[in-house]
Amino acid sequence: MPTRRQILTALAMTAMAPSAFAQFDNAAGIRQMLIAGTRAATTRLGRRDGFFGDSLVRIPLPGILRTTQQQLRPLGLAGPLDDLELRINRAAESAMPEARDLVVSAINRMTLSDGMGILTGGDTAATDYLERETSTPLARVLRPPMQQTLTQSGAYSALDSAASAIDRSGSGSALGQFLGRGRGQSASASLRDEVTDFAVTRALDGVFHYVGEEERSFRRDPLNRGGDVLRGILGGRGSGGI
Repeated sequence: MPTRRQILTALAMTAMAPSAFAQFDNAAGIRQMLIAGTRAATTRLGRRDGFFGDSLVRIPLPGILRTTQQQLRPLGLAGPLDDLELRINRAAESAMPEARDLVVSAINRMTLSDGMGILTGGDTAATDYLERETSTPLARVLRPPMQQTLTQSGAYSALDSAASAIDRSGSGSALGQFLGRGRGQSASASLRDEVTDFAVTRALDGVFHYVGEEERSFRRDPLNRGGDVLRGILGGRGSGGI
């Protein structure tokens, strides 16, 4: 009777040999790997400072806001915009449970048209495929929960306060000029839309980045990192081909 270690070793060898791996349900295996990676990535990013404390995925201010922040920082006047940046990252961290559920749902709905290409591709071939196929629809469905978390984090209030302070100061910055051209609700709404869309895009970028890291780790060490995934492949057999 083979030991558990021997079974996992055999499965790991299978994972490293696509021709042998093909006898199993490739779609189920790829999905299992992506789901495991998504859960790990969103758990990591959903912690306090998951975004803000990570230079690889930290969300900066977009466009005019970032330009103004950089202009005001040497003058010691960037505090309101620095606070806004922090709150945007806090909102992204808070949105990770919704992001996890949305990404996992998208993975389960995906039709994997090139399973063998994913299996034999680069270190993040499956993640790259997931991003190409799902990023646009995911951005649409993540926008409402992101709006909610931006509201709850105080990001929108911080944005309005920062914009008002810069407007009153008569700053010659790009943001001051923008507000001067479009005072009132239209300018505020435009800034909120820009911040929301940017936060959604960069939050998903962070998720895909760390899903890719999980996939890379699995491919490099399938025995230690892929036991659950490989068992999922065998358990998911018969759930549909690619």
